[in-house]
Amino acid sequence: MNDTPARLLRLLSLLQTPREFSGSELAERLGVTDRTVRRDIDRLRELGYPVEATMGVTGGYRLVAGAAMPPLLVADDEAVAIAVGLRAAAGSAVAGIEEASVRALAKLEQILPAKLRRRVRVLGAATAAPAHDGPTVDPEVLSTLAAAVTNRERTRFGYRGESGAQTRRHVEPVGLVPVRRRWYLLGHDLDRADWRVFRVDRIERPQPTGARFTPRPLPAASPADYVAGRRTDWGTPSYRVNVTISAPLAQLAGRLGDDPGELTALNEHTCRLTAARDDSPEWLAHRLLALGVPFKVDDSPELTEQLRTISSRIASALAFVEAPPQH
Repeated sequence: MNDTPARLLRLLSLLQTPREFSGSELAERLGVTDRTVRRDIDRLRELGYPVEATMGVTGGYRLVAGAAMPPLLVADDEAVAIAVGLRAAAGSAVAGIEEASVRALAKLEQILPAKLRRRVRVLGAATAAPAHDGPTVDPEVLSTLAAAVTNRERTRFGYRGESGAQTRRHVEPVGLVPVRRRWYLLGHDLDRADWRVFRVDRIERPQPTGARFTPRPLPAASPADYVAGRRTDWGTPSYRVNVTISAPLAQLAGRLGDDPGELTALNEHTCRLTAARDDSPEWLAHRLLALGVPFKVDDSPELTEQLRTISSRIASALAFVEAPPQH
């Protein structure tokens, strides 16, 4: 690649990927020598791009945050994806992001080529996001958690449970999952030695600790599958459920997994869940209990047995707490 400006643009495009590139890898991709790569890196630095170099066998080059944001280089399909994402964010559940998304979209559409502008507008006209009237997520919290997931960094945060109780958590975060206009964080809770799913709108003051971790084997194909209840380590056969829940249908949206089954409104205050499940009865039992509303199992021996097990645990715990002190 003998065209220096074109080569610099290609180099900058590579460095904007969130990873490190060794000098030899950059040289191979650009079709130049390692020495040319070093000269081009120096040119980018002179233009104000903060390119950081790390030494050692695993070292390389990467673009880091600077005092000002340099121009971004994106391909046509990436520009369309950004524009569509900004349109969706304008009606998202992230607090305060709507106006910023609209401003950013207006700037992006102003500089898009005519053919891409048409594609974005056609997609925008064909899609519509429903108005959000539920809890919103602090964008600072969301971005902090996203960085911790990307950097594989243990994180501490305050968490408000379903009952309003406040706890402190120490977690290895592995994924953020949006489900029906809510955000969930999947992580391995170090104090409880188990996987946990946290609603991001209930997370407060997340603080990365600086301690890196190697992700543990996830008992699901992906964080999204785990949040949806599709774990691979249960190994239980399919079972059927028929449950009457004393809550409006709208109140249950997103609270029984990504694929809960058939939820039918019986009246404005009650609905019925019927499904053939391939997850764990324990998972569904805890989800139903976490709803905080009365429910009745009309038909499901597996779920009924699991609820009995949980009830026995609770009774044992209460007996221990309420036992009179020994003198």
